[in-house]
Amino acid sequence: MNTSRPQFRFSGGYQPLDSLEWRRVIPALLAVICLLGFAGNLCVICTLLYGARKKKPSMIHSLILNLSAADLSLLLFSAPLRAAAYSRGAWNLSWFVCKSADWFAHACMVAKSLTMAAVAKVCFLYAGNPARQGHLNQGTLWAVVLAIWGTAALLPLPEWFFSTFRREAGVGVCVTDVPAPAREFVYVFGKLYPLLAFGFPLLFSGFYFRKAYGRCRRRGTKTQNLRNQVRSRRLTVMLLSVTVTSAILWLPEWAAWLWVWNLGEGSPPPPQGLIALCQASMFAISAADPLIFLAMSEEFREGCGSLWKWLTPRRALPGPGSPAAAQAGQPQVLPDAGPPPDSRPPDSEGGKPHSLPEEESLEKKENPVLPDVEQFWHERDSVPSAQDNDPIPWEHGEQETAGCEK
Repeated sequence: MNTSRPQFRFSGGYQPLDSLEWRRVIPALLAVICLLGFAGNLCVICTLLYGARKKKPSMIHSLILNLSAADLSLLLFSAPLRAAAYSRGAWNLSWFVCKSADWFAHACMVAKSLTMAAVAKVCFLYAGNPARQGHLNQGTLWAVVLAIWGTAALLPLPEWFFSTFRREAGVGVCVTDVPAPAREFVYVFGKLYPLLAFGFPLLFSGFYFRKAYGRCRRRGTKTQNLRNQVRSRRLTVMLLSVTVTSAILWLPEWAAWLWVWNLGEGSPPPPQGLIALCQASMFAISAADPLIFLAMSEEFREGCGSLWKWLTPRRALPGPGSPAAAQAGQPQVLPDAGPPPDSRPPDSEGGKPHSLPEEESLEKKENPVLPDVEQFWHERDSVPSAQDNDPIPWEHGEQETAGCEK
């Protein structure tokens, strides 16, 4: 197969790796990324949804939810298919998967890129007026989300059109086959698409994050303004860290993509192992984003703790007289053996049975008397004084008589 021709490229993440080690390393790496990213993004999504039940969600939280939804979609529907394609020497998945594999992966990644640009804009507005920008406008949110996903679905659409499944030398392959009339369009697409999907959103995000951080550094005059200022600065730093990390991990994939889509006649294609590692780096973004949220945001950590307490059932503590308390070695408090209700003396005023005051009963409930202590004081009160039980009363009698004579 002549892979140097510009109209013949492998698609769907499929690379006929000749090395058996690569066929094992890349799927194993993608499996680890899927497990970590799935757990982290699911935790972030559940935390945001749980927090939305208690208070009105903000615009930033809603966009972060959209970001995590895109990451979760990548890890559920795209990364496992790439792992399956890399582990085999031939494309044995369906024709529809071949057509939609690259398009779906890039649509999710473009949605993430545009979402981060929108988050940067909202973060800038929030830094200017936290009290006003904290509220969520449902109409604006749905318009922004639909615009993001609509643009993300349209930009990589040529990858859907030019991806096809066919057989070469009796082996099924998934390739990008560009016909001759469309080569001029593909040439323009290969130059313009990375700028629209990666370059311009990154510059837009960096511009507004810089302005937001500049606003956060201005000192306020009131305590409430200082508190909002510190909170805005932490939020800006966290979102900026997510953007920079995504750009660093996505940059190798774009370098390999430009190399493949701009091959000339007789130009060597990129190594197969390099392309596989670049795509694994792209999927690693979905596992890195939730880790940054949980590591740098105290609000997310508290939300995870509250969600864990809500999910785990609370066991009721065993009562003092229950069998579980006896087995655990706790002393059982026996009921006081008092006179029957009919034999209690009536109250002097109303003739009603005498009852303990409410405060005394509450004190007994809060501080129960142990049976050993109660028995000790009961015996001490009921036993006569030490003089009545004196074993040598004659000596004390003689001492008293001598004292009287003196």
